[in-house]
Amino acid sequence: MIRFECDYTRGAHPRILAKLVETNEEQSPGYGVDTYCEKAAEIIKNLCRQPNADVHFLVGGTITNLTIISAILRPHEAVISPTTGHISESETGAIEATGHKIITIPTETGKITAEQIRAEVDIPENVHSPRPGMIFISQSTEFGGVYTKAEMLAIKAVANEFGLPLFIDGARLGYALASEELSDVTLADIADICDVFYIGGTKVGALFGEALVIVNDKLKRDFRYLMKQRGGLFAKGRLLGVQFEEFFKDGLYHEVSKYAVRLSMQVKKALNEAGIPLIFPATTNQLFIEFTDEQYAKLSEKYVLMVGERRDGKVLARFCTDWSTREEDVQSFIEDIGNLK
Repeated sequence: MIRFECDYTRGAHPRILAKLVETNEEQSPGYGVDTYCEKAAEIIKNLCRQPNADVHFLVGGTITNLTIISAILRPHEAVISPTTGHISESETGAIEATGHKIITIPTETGKITAEQIRAEVDIPENVHSPRPGMIFISQSTEFGGVYTKAEMLAIKAVANEFGLPLFIDGARLGYALASEELSDVTLADIADICDVFYIGGTKVGALFGEALVIVNDKLKRDFRYLMKQRGGLFAKGRLLGVQFEEFFKDGLYHEVSKYAVRLSMQVKKALNEAGIPLIFPATTNQLFIEFTDEQYAKLSEKYVLMVGERRDGKVLARFCTDWSTREEDVQSFIEDIGNLK
C-alpha cells in the first residue's frame, strides 16, 4: 500500500538521520544548553532578522502549544482560535486542562478574519466570562490553506489594538512558505508580524521537534522554567539542535517543503481535470478531497488516505505529501485518478 494519509509516515530526512548518527557518540550538556542548540538558535534568529528573539526547542506540537499558551495567559484569560484549530480539535483538551477556555470562532475554510476576532474582543467587560487573552492561528491551516500577508497584518492590527499577543502555530510552516500564495512572505515576515510562533519540524522532515521563536520581550521571562514544569524540557536537547541546525544551515527546510508542495499541486491539477472536488481551497501539501464511495473504494485498493467523514454516498479524505513522497507514487495516483469514473 502507498500511504498518503499524513506527512509523518516515515522517520526523517536522510540528512537529518545522518547528522544524528554522525554526532551520536559526542557528549554534551543536557536540556538544550549545548553548542548545537546554540548554533541552530543563532541561524534561526538570523533568518528571522530577530537577534534578540528567544529560541526554544521542544519535541512536539501539542506540548509546544500547551506550554506557550499557558505561559502567556493569566488564570482568568482565554485563547481565541478557529473552531478547526489544532488546540481545539486535536489536542484532547490540553489547553482546557490548564484551566483556560478556548474561545472558538466558526470557519468554513480553517481561517478566521480580523473582523471575526474584533467581534469577540470589542465588547463590554464581563467579569462572569473569561477575558480573551491571546489569538491563535495556524500557518498553514489544518485544512491546507494559508493566511496571506495582508490577512496576517489585519489580524495583527486587531491584536495590537486590544493588546493581545498573536501566536502562530507553525507545525506546517515550511509548506505554507512554499505556497505560491505566500511567495512574498519569509520567516522574517512571520517573525515581524506575530509575537511568538514555532517552526514545525515533526511534519516537515525531522525525526521530531519544533523550534519556538519568542519575539515579544514580555513573553520571554522564565519560559525555561515553564517548559520544565510542563514536561517540555527535553533532557537530550542536543538531538533537537542537531536537526534544526541541519535544516537551516543551507536551506534544506525550504527545499523539502517546496518539493512536497510541488507534488501536491500536481495532484490538485489532476483532481481538477478529473472533476473531483476539493473541499477546501488548498495550496500546500494537504488536499481535502470529496470522492464518491465507488471512487474511494477503487483507490483504497492501492492507497491509504485519511478519511474524515462519510456522508450521502461521499467520502471526505485527506491526501498529504512530504519530504519522503516518491514522485513515481504521485504519478501512479494521478494516473489512477484519471481512470476513475
